[in-house]
Amino acid sequence: MREFARRSHPWRPVVEGTALPKATYQTPMSTLARRRGLRGSAGFNGLTGRAVPNGLTILSGLALMACPSVVAGATPIDLVAQEPPSAGTPAPAAGAADPDWNDAVVLRLVERAREQRQSVAVDSAMTSYQARALGNVYFFVDRADSIQHVLVKGDQVALDLYWRAPNETQQWIVGRRDERVLPTSIRYHLDHLTVVQDDFGDFIRLGDGDEVEAVAHPLAPDAETIYDYALTDSLRLSYAGGQEVVRVYEISVRPKDLDAPGYVGTIFVDRDRAAVVRMNFSFTPASYVDGHLDYIRISLDNALWMASHWLPYRQEVEIRREIPYLDFMAGSTIRTTFDIGDYDFNVDIPDDRMRGRGVRAVSPNQQQAFQFEREIFAELEEAGGIGPSPTMEEVRTQVREVVEDEVLSGLSGFRLHAARLSDFARYNRAEGVFAGAGVTLRPHADLQLRTTGGYAFGRRGASGALSLSREGSGFVPTLDVYWDATGDIGGHPGATPLENTISSASGDKDYLDPFFRRGATLTLEGRPARRLSVRVAVEDHVGARDVVSGPDSEFRPVRSIEEGTIATLAATFRSGLPAGGRAALTIAGGFMNDRAFGSTSLESWWDFEDRDERWSGRVSISGAFTESGAPPQTFHLIGGRHTLPGHDYRAFGGNAYWLARMETTVPVWRPYLGVRAFAALGATYLDGVVLPADWAVTGSSDLRGSAGLGLSFGYDSMRVDVGRALWGSGWEAVFSVSPQFRSWL
Repeated sequence: MREFARRSHPWRPVVEGTALPKATYQTPMSTLARRRGLRGSAGFNGLTGRAVPNGLTILSGLALMACPSVVAGATPIDLVAQEPPSAGTPAPAAGAADPDWNDAVVLRLVERAREQRQSVAVDSAMTSYQARALGNVYFFVDRADSIQHVLVKGDQVALDLYWRAPNETQQWIVGRRDERVLPTSIRYHLDHLTVVQDDFGDFIRLGDGDEVEAVAHPLAPDAETIYDYALTDSLRLSYAGGQEVVRVYEISVRPKDLDAPGYVGTIFVDRDRAAVVRMNFSFTPASYVDGHLDYIRISLDNALWMASHWLPYRQEVEIRREIPYLDFMAGSTIRTTFDIGDYDFNVDIPDDRMRGRGVRAVSPNQQQAFQFEREIFAELEEAGGIGPSPTMEEVRTQVREVVEDEVLSGLSGFRLHAARLSDFARYNRAEGVFAGAGVTLRPHADLQLRTTGGYAFGRRGASGALSLSREGSGFVPTLDVYWDATGDIGGHPGATPLENTISSASGDKDYLDPFFRRGATLTLEGRPARRLSVRVAVEDHVGARDVVSGPDSEFRPVRSIEEGTIATLAATFRSGLPAGGRAALTIAGGFMNDRAFGSTSLESWWDFEDRDERWSGRVSISGAFTESGAPPQTFHLIGGRHTLPGHDYRAFGGNAYWLARMETTVPVWRPYLGVRAFAALGATYLDGVVLPADWAVTGSSDLRGSAGLGLSFGYDSMRVDVGRALWGSGWEAVFSVSPQFRSWL
């Protein structure tokens, strides 16, 4: 008689002590794709099922899982998006636009699932298990109008999971390590570092009650008095040559009272076993105890073991916060992902492993000594940085389909707003002292209205802007309308508005080459990956003048522009490059004063870090070409700060340019002090164009360069560099803020 080795792994089952080959996987298919009518056999992105000798069957996942094509001669699993009706429970129509809420069929299935959860019957085939969970916890800051995410901290966690019939559970933290990228004092709640072994109890509690407190589970006793239910989709998973079938139904869940605490999302239930297969959900705003919470999204995936038991397989949680009364275009997010495997069934678990509270830990030294197979940030490096989680985007989509037009953010619908600190106050030679403020309104579930306004005392004029954006997937629109928004000639900002304010107010150095824009822009941005965006703009360009200089001022003269109405259409494509690089290509066309023109620009960069963290660096290459019919304010200027230090500021210009920069930092006293080195090469070209005479700018005529050394301070957040011009003369000292923080200044 064949026997299984006790320790089994969902993606590498063991038969008589021999590991079977890893599976190959078919094309991914998402739940959303199924709702759009894609039907028939399909694979998913992960493990969905596997049949091995002696009847051990492992099925996992569903919406983002996958079918192995061959495993030890077993027949692949066949997944069908919509199953035919059966005598027991008729299947819903996939993608039904208006599901029947609370019909007898779905309520009967909910009742069976509740009874299954509440059952204390002991299955002699499984009296206990031990498993291993490996997780990553990332804490980062994001900007709402950008793909920019700033990583703050990363953690790795290893857990030993124990279960003993009828319903005893225990978790041990056996490994943990962390790495701070930026200073933070964050301390995670214990449930951010552990997994859910029982699909939650009758009440869902998160953050030790500081985030969510006592939200009724949709399968808790008497939950029908709190929630509405609807069958919205179905799957049939077959294995063993089609002789065995698992039918899974998707149940949408929403509270009867959306103003009360409640679960919002979906539950996938095994029709025959009435067991929970998957939970994708969020919460109503009233559920959130912490006023800083924007949302919490959770996905729990289970796997089928031994053809009868659905046990934890993969879990992902995302918790996002913002300042409750100020929309500063910034939020902080905790993203936790756990993979659970290495199940060992029917083992004798020592009593001392099950005593005490539900989560215990080995000593800190033992946790640090745990041998993780991967680096803390390996997952991010493979993905090219912190980006939207496909799983969390699917949760967001499913939640939105359930509640339609309801606002689910825990944040106030009315807040003060500033896109950057300089929206409150700034100073430059074209405006003088400027003071302003803004507000944010959320009139609809997917709509957000941001307004800003202010007064320039030197110019004696008001300015304002309105931005209307819609959240969602696909191409997401944002409409911006503005009056006297400040533009900057040249394409490479020499300083943030805040840095420029300090420099202008104290040293007569204004790095802005200003003009004013009046008009509107419509942007369509592909979400969630943001690989493609399209922008249409119609605006008037109005020249600026120096409103603050006296006879002894050392400010540079304000450069003239071509005034008039300009219309532009631009598309930006973002993609990865070899060796971990990233690129953004923009192709644009425009029309102004009876002239049409086009332009192309490319930005590319590569970030590098020594495996032992002895140094880090970045290489960037950018370039652009603009046709001669374009107005001069669309041309390119380089020289000085952030381009070619040591040369005169924006001394070289043209309708074409290229610029290559390389910089590296070597920590000396981590993380407080580092030594920097940098070098840059570039050139500009005048191709059939004549720049305005008052610009005092020429083409570079030849290759220009600079090189220098510097210091970085405080997690590389601030820098002081000294650069020397090459193929020219001059030295320059530059104080600046790290690029990842500039959009908030």
